[in-house]
Amino acid sequence: MNKKIKTEAVDHLFQAVLTLKSPEECYLFFEDVCTINELLSLSQRYEVAKMLREGRTYLEIAEQTGASTATISRVNRSLNYGNDGYDMVFKRLKADAGEGAPTDEEDR
Repeated sequence: MNKKIKTEAVDHLFQAVLTLKSPEECYLFFEDVCTINELLSLSQRYEVAKMLREGRTYLEIAEQTGASTATISRVNRSLNYGNDGYDMVFKRLKADAGEGAPTDEEDR
């Protein structure tokens, strides 16, 4: 974890996010907290990460998301050398969708 972002203010933001109970609540909160462009950028990075994990090519991803190759590369670097946050979420979503809970080994 990047120690530069571990601040009391960020802790407060994350605690606030953890209180949200539905997509509608997320829309209400994030529309107040973020600009439209910030929110669209975050969602674009998430879509890029999903598509990279699906094995899609940079060209396919760029065409479907409008992301630049620099953004795709940055997300790919996070997937390969980051904190495994994307993969943690992908596994949980897959398990929640009924596709089987990940095994202990998959969680590592």
